[in-house]
Amino acid sequence: MKYNRLQKILAEGGVVVNGWLHIPSMWSAEVMANAGWDSITIDLQHGMHSMETAIQLMQAISITDTVPIVRVNWNEPGSIMRALDGGALGIICPMVNTREECEAFVGACYYPPQGYRSLGPTRARIALGIDYPANANDDILTIAMVETQEALDNIEDIASVEGLDMIFVGTSDLRLSMTGSFGNEPDARIDEALDTILATCQKHDVIPGLFTASSATARQMIERGFRFVTVKTDTMILSEFAQQLVNETKQQQ
Repeated sequence: MKYNRLQKILAEGGVVVNGWLHIPSMWSAEVMANAGWDSITIDLQHGMHSMETAIQLMQAISITDTVPIVRVNWNEPGSIMRALDGGALGIICPMVNTREECEAFVGACYYPPQGYRSLGPTRARIALGIDYPANANDDILTIAMVETQEALDNIEDIASVEGLDMIFVGTSDLRLSMTGSFGNEPDARIDEALDTILATCQKHDVIPGLFTASSATARQMIERGFRFVTVKTDTMILSEFAQQLVNETKQQQ
């Protein structure tokens, strides 16, 4: 089986820098995958993808060393298993709020006896190796999103689920749930929540990760202890840089 190199980075105490795809284009996925990200997440929850385009994007990513990850639309076993069968080496599951929800998510990612994943890795067997079924349980990353006050209240129970590799903080939804605010201004409650999540991850040997909107914030979060850091989305990169170019050009007129 093709080795999931994120496992090596994380096992050695390193940091994974993760890209994020909203745009359902094989060409833009190929461009992003060649930019040097350690991994790239195909976002089925808020991106413009179907499962079919997600698999096509994984095909584009697979010509590079970048590791394909899929954020599924919801904590639903069928879509989790299909993304894995399509070749994802990690699954991000949104809105995991309780231990029971986390157990259901993790179980869907593992073949028996560790879980209840159905056997049928149609593309994964081709893209990752004929021995995929025997090794998948050791190579797949299970990543639960903590993004509500309820999840924060249950953080100890979630982090202690056997087979969970990572907690990924959905910072915008967590802020919305905790404060009712859509802004990005500093808030002591959010900082305290991040400290709680970091401490809990360290206690249970779970990797902490989160989304950031700038490289400066990403570096700050890495210094703080986060080890899986997403920096913007392809949509943000395109729209923000395009706007910058337009503004700079029009200023010269």
